[in-house]
Amino acid sequence: MKILALETSAKSVSAAVTENGIVLASVYQNTGLTHSRTLMPLVDAMLKNSGIPLEEIGLVAVASGPGSFTGLRIGVSAAKGLAWTLELPCCAVSTLEAMAQNLRHMDATVVCAMDARRNQVYNAVFAAHGDVLGRLTPDRAIGLPELAAELKTDEKVKIIVGDGAKLCYTYLWENGIPCRMAPPALVMQNAVGVAQAAAEMFARGETVSARDLVPNYLRLSQAERERLARGLRITVD
Repeated sequence: MKILALETSAKSVSAAVTENGIVLASVYQNTGLTHSRTLMPLVDAMLKNSGIPLEEIGLVAVASGPGSFTGLRIGVSAAKGLAWTLELPCCAVSTLEAMAQNLRHMDATVVCAMDARRNQVYNAVFAAHGDVLGRLTPDRAIGLPELAAELKTDEKVKIIVGDGAKLCYTYLWENGIPCRMAPPALVMQNAVGVAQAAAEMFARGETVSARDLVPNYLRLSQAERERLARGLRITVD
């Protein structure tokens, strides 16, 4: 089965098509241009240049969060549109689980980190061994002191991945916790990781319809927090 995967959770944008774990085509761009401008032209060019018609796609997967609120909305909306047209099932993939796929071949504790601002990171921790990932924590927004306290007793090699890797790496070392940054080519989240995670989700029956595909922001937006602080409702009827 061919999987079309999209990743728009941060500054970079990427798309990929995989089949039975093999990458058939992929595109990646990290130039700072808006995803609304770049995503669909990249997908269209990738499919045309690789000779893969949309009709051969059996599953649409997207990084559904956490991440940039705007980026996630763009990626999920694109995935919904593609899946709805062809009546395809979808996988809403954790951005953190997708980025952990980059290091599943290691024997290490994989620490996924995205800068969530406000002295927090979006984080999940995985155990990688024998090309298998085991989830150790749920996706969460957590303060670096709390994360450091959790990792202090972990004696395995700790490798940091994600667009918040440098922030996390620096803090952990400053607090006496040895760790390593993932290599530059593997540190950022990408659509290939989304497709790899989606293949496992599909095997477990964890798919949704295009209609039910939604982002997972993990926490309220700044605008929503400000409304609550003023005693206002988050949504307006």
